[in-house]
Amino acid sequence: MRTRIINAHTLEPDSGERRQNAWIDIEDGRITDSGVDVPPSDTGADAEVIDAAGATVMPGLVDAHVHIIVTSTDTADRENWAPGYTTVRALTAAGEMLQRGFTTVRDVGGADYGMARALDEGLLPGPRLVFGGKALSQTGGHGDFRTLNDDSCGCCQLKPDFARVVDGVDAVRHAARDEFRKGAQHLKLLVSGGVASPSDEISAVQYTREEIRAAVVEADNHNRYVTVHAYHPRAVNAALEEGVRCVEHGNLIDEDSIRLLVENDAYLVPTIITYQAMYEAGSASGLSPASLEKLDQVREAAVDALDQAYRAGVNIVYGSDLLGGLQYRQLDEFTIRAAVIPNIDLIRSATSNAARLLRMEGEIGTLATGAHADLIIVDGDPEQDIGVLTDPDRNLRYVIKGGTVVRGGR
Repeated sequence: MRTRIINAHTLEPDSGERRQNAWIDIEDGRITDSGVDVPPSDTGADAEVIDAAGATVMPGLVDAHVHIIVTSTDTADRENWAPGYTTVRALTAAGEMLQRGFTTVRDVGGADYGMARALDEGLLPGPRLVFGGKALSQTGGHGDFRTLNDDSCGCCQLKPDFARVVDGVDAVRHAARDEFRKGAQHLKLLVSGGVASPSDEISAVQYTREEIRAAVVEADNHNRYVTVHAYHPRAVNAALEEGVRCVEHGNLIDEDSIRLLVENDAYLVPTIITYQAMYEAGSASGLSPASLEKLDQVREAAVDALDQAYRAGVNIVYGSDLLGGLQYRQLDEFTIRAAVIPNIDLIRSATSNAARLLRMEGEIGTLATGAHADLIIVDGDPEQDIGVLTDPDRNLRYVIKGGTVVRGGR
């Protein structure tokens, strides 16, 4: 199938190049050619022509921090979900992300090879799913959701879940190899306390340097990388010094954290909208009173940490981390970040910067010839008004994934 987009105002985020009255040719899911003014006449009789009518054509968006299986924050209810039911709900949530303009998502805890395969084969509509399997948590860490009176073993890995509990260098090494065996494209370690977890403190340091290093070595051996859930400098800095490539959240980072991020050419994926959305929802978010108290510790510092990291030149990537019924606010992260980051760099965080983190440069986040034809067409200019991206009901005219129109024709 061949497709030609005409009368487009294109935006190439990485370079910032803008082209007026542009055209783009697509075949077999890839961008094959592009130019301005009059396109070649050999489109082919069977080609689909999309008239952008002066709208902005840009790469599809990337959300580098999602949990597609966490479609409810009711832990007791989720305990009764069969794997098949969990998967159907997860793929439905992924399809909704695609309708918001996210043509690629990186799942950092819970999604597996079956979900990625189903989306890749088009069994259900959804974005490209770059998955890391289950995150690794120490006993009593951010991925251990047993209640205080639950003495059952926390190591069973048979059911779909956000994380698996492993302790010690050898166990971490084995778990990393196991996740990579099952197709994980990165590995996530939980190295500080978290908001939702029941038995840890935000300021807790989780995993030793030796355990972190074991994971990093295994990832490097498998041509993969390690990312870490971490908020505060003790955890963030230790992880960066041991060779991790990416930090999720980072709300409480300090000058040393920022220096290490820059020196190591590492990536930071803030997820500020999840804290704001949970704060506004209060008890309706599903968080316990203790978790809501922890929420305040990280929410208020998040924008200032982002501002400092951006000014220092840290590689910043878009992430949302929204859970359950709050996932509909996925685009609101743009609005929050716009207070401290120029629009073009916001767009890069969700396109070209994200592509580099995912090691998919030239494949996604670009309009270059040879890239996947993952595109969105929006009314207005998001470089001038980021609200163009945050109101899809009004502005999102088309979503194209792999050359196929999955939203459009309004």
